[in-house]
Amino acid sequence: MPIYENGPVKIHYEEAGSGFPLLVIPGGGLNATIAGLANHAFNPLEEFSDTYRVIALDLRNANDGQTEGPLEIDRTWDGFTDDQLGLMDHLGIDQFMVMGFCIAGPMIWNLLKRAGDRVVAATLVHPSGYISSHPDIYYNNNISGWAPEFIKRRPEVTMEMASEFLNNMYTKRADFVFTVDRDFVRNCQTPVLVLPDDIPAHPYATAMETALLAPNAQVSIYPWKENDRKIALALRHVHGFMATNAPMVLAKAAE
Repeated sequence: MPIYENGPVKIHYEEAGSGFPLLVIPGGGLNATIAGLANHAFNPLEEFSDTYRVIALDLRNANDGQTEGPLEIDRTWDGFTDDQLGLMDHLGIDQFMVMGFCIAGPMIWNLLKRAGDRVVAATLVHPSGYISSHPDIYYNNNISGWAPEFIKRRPEVTMEMASEFLNNMYTKRADFVFTVDRDFVRNCQTPVLVLPDDIPAHPYATAMETALLAPNAQVSIYPWKENDRKIALALRHVHGFMATNAPMVLAKAAE
């Protein structure tokens, strides 16, 4: 159970395989953990470890996770990005690919905004994003499904503080993908692969808007989670996408 400490933050992470690094950000809202990857349509630690060095981490302060740190009310998304980049620094990794589920969609866009030169390719699996028909879905899901248990564990945090954190994270950013605007996506040159979903927490329209705006984006088949054959077909696309981008970086490094 590797733990990386960065000041007041303790980050639990796991690794599998070897090769070009692939950072994996689990889904599950603010309760996203490595263990939760077993409940996704596929587990990247198993699916990609034959080819890549796969590194996954628990989200900071996820219930049932082992990553703990301050609740940064004024740096909601950036606090998570600090953890992700800090872990890569700790492991001596400069450039890497990233794959993320659900809540990791906005996190990946924030990574690309803050460290686009380090992320060589990004795969967004059923990413979350704003949808006007359910404007408060993420606040409501997390204020009931994450906050009560979290404040039990952390008596210095009140429900009012958790609410302010969620308002800063979602309510006050109620548009698009929360962390970047459309102009950023339109000008982002990083190769991006989107595997869309179509439920309120993973809105198809927002995922497809990012794919249509990003100049080097690809989209998987849709729907892709209906059965094992479709999942396998989508994964074939993911493998090809990553194989195209990782060797390019390795070849340049060898020159």
